[in-house]
Amino acid sequence: MKTRTATLLLLIALPLLAQTKVPDAAQFVGQPAGTPLGGATLERRTAEVSALLRCPVCQGLAVADSPAEMAINMKRQVHDLLSRGYTEQQILSYFEQSYGEFVLLRPKFEGLNAMVWLLPLLALVAGAFVVFRKMRNLHQPTTDDKPPVTDPYLAQVRQLVGGDKK
Repeated sequence: MKTRTATLLLLIALPLLAQTKVPDAAQFVGQPAGTPLGGATLERRTAEVSALLRCPVCQGLAVADSPAEMAINMKRQVHDLLSRGYTEQQILSYFEQSYGEFVLLRPKFEGLNAMVWLLPLLALVAGAFVVFRKMRNLHQPTTDDKPPVTDPYLAQVRQLVGGDKK
């Protein structure tokens, strides 16, 4: 009796499970804001947008260059979204919401990312300033008198060369 009930419930639930579909990009980034593309323009834009996304499997390659199955699926997704009229920014936003900011090959210049870019530049400027100051101090003549020469030979050589005017 229990197995018949379970089978009956499964048969009832099966069509409901089949109707469940994968979430659409419109749920994440809204309706397409651009014009649908096709032909050579679609292929060119697919390559361009795919080059802006990092492959989650390879991590060092763009989706456009990666041979991984996941990258190929992501490229197909980019192709589909462009053909439906989504803009580059909408597609990047969609993938960022799905995979996190890591998926962008060119991360946004804000917050912690800005510090990651600016701190090394500030360190270089500070280092150049220190080196410049030290070099300037090396080339400035000192106003101190020369220490007295205690070696008679050195005093005679300086006098002959003209370096010691006493």
